[in-house]
This record gives sequence, C-alpha cells and structure tokens, in this order.
Amino acid sequence: MSVIKSESKHGNSYRSDIDGLRTIAVGIVVIFHAWPLFMPGGFIGVDIFFVISGYLISGIIIKQTKKNKFSYMNFYSRRVKRIYPALILVLIFVLVMGARKLLRRPLEIMTQTMAASTVFAANIEILTAEHDYFDPDTKTNPLLHLWSLGVEEQFYIFWPLLLTVIFKKFQNKAFHILSAYTVVSFVFSIVCVFINSKFDFYFPFCRFWQMSVGGLIAYLNLQIQNKMINNALSLVSVIAILATVWIID
Repeated sequence: MSVIKSESKHGNSYRSDIDGLRTIAVGIVVIFHAWPLFMPGGFIGVDIFFVISGYLISGIIIKQTKKNKFSYMNFYSRRVKRIYPALILVLIFVLVMGARKLLRRPLEIMTQTMAASTVFAANIEILTAEHDYFDPDTKTNPLLHLWSLGVEEQFYIFWPLLLTVIFKKFQNKAFHILSAYTVVSFVFSIVCVFINSKFDFYFPFCRFWQMSVGGLIAYLNLQIQNKMINNALSLVSVIAILATVWIID
C-alpha cells in the first residue's frame, strides 16, 4: 500500500474523518491478508486509498489554482519530501533483511523491484515480471506492495497540469471534462479485465479513474455546501464500503 500522508495539513484544516476512513481502509486490507476467506473483498482498501489521495490533492490544487497560487515546483517538491524519507528507510531495511534471509532468485526479484521503486515505477517492473500479484511465488517479494505507490505517483505526473488547465481555461466545463476522463479510464479498465487481468491490475491508466473519482468528489464538495446532504452521502458511502468487502470476491 502506498505511503499517503494527510495533504489536508497543507492549506486546510485537519480532517479526522479522512483519518478514520484511512483506518477502515488499512483495517480491511490487513484482515483480508490475514483471513482472506472471512473478508474476500478486503483488498478494496487500496482502492479506497487511491480515492482519498485523489480527493485530498485535487482539492488543494483546485483551491490554489482558483487563487492563482498553485506552483508545480512546490507541489512536486512537497511530494518528494513526503514520500522519499519513508521510502528510503523501508528500502534500506528490506535490503538488509533480504540479503540475510532470501535465496538468490527471490533476492534478485526484490532488488529489481527496489530499483524500480526509487523512480516510482514498481508497478511497471512487476507488470513485466513473470508472475501475477496473487501467485505464490510473488509472496517472497517484500516490496510487492510498492506497485500502488508507483501508480499514484504516475498519476500525479500529469494530473496537476490537467486540473490547472481545466480551471484556468474551461472552468465552466470542469465537471464534464473530469467526468469524461474518469469514464474513459474506467471503461478502459473494464475492457482490460477481459483481455489481460495482470495488465489491468498494474497498468497506471487502468487505475487512474479511482484517483480521478476522488478529484470529482473534491470538486463537488466545493460546490455542495449542504451539511445534511454531505452527511447523508458519507453514511451511504461507509455502508457501501463495509458491504462491498463481503460481496466482492
């Protein structure tokens, strides 16, 4: 699972509800890995994290763009400062332990993923590997989870540019443009499920709709200031999440 810290602390008030949602997401992923038969859909916690990330970052970009205060340099430098310290610590620890505990072939696979993860491309490296995410051989790769960090950071290569262009040039059509992008990515993902499920799992554009959904929610949240509506939507969403972890197999 990718390293996601609260973007809301930069320019916005602390969101305890977001941290609560993160707790749910992490909890169902842990339960899924420990007892997959008990909670077969628990893997959606990763998808929830993608939506949260898209929501928080899009909200910041939209607000700053409307005030003409958005800076690409500041955005990307903040991402690097937030992600790299924890990432490097994890990579060093895993390298030391892997060199002591893993056999030659698993160690080679791990170091390949490690090298790719330093440039946020672990998902691409794993995509070109021989095995699937759920295949037994992949369990020896302690850095497998970094695929999600790769997807997330690849999304943020161009997403700030897209948002700033939309809200500077096509603000009246922002919702329609963002919706169209989300639908195209979602449809592409659905098609890929039937062609190559591994490609669908790791290829970034197949996942981008999840983060852009978060962006759409951020946009609508700025438009809808009715507390009763927002609370109702929140309640429905939590019920949907908790139901889904047992419905999806």
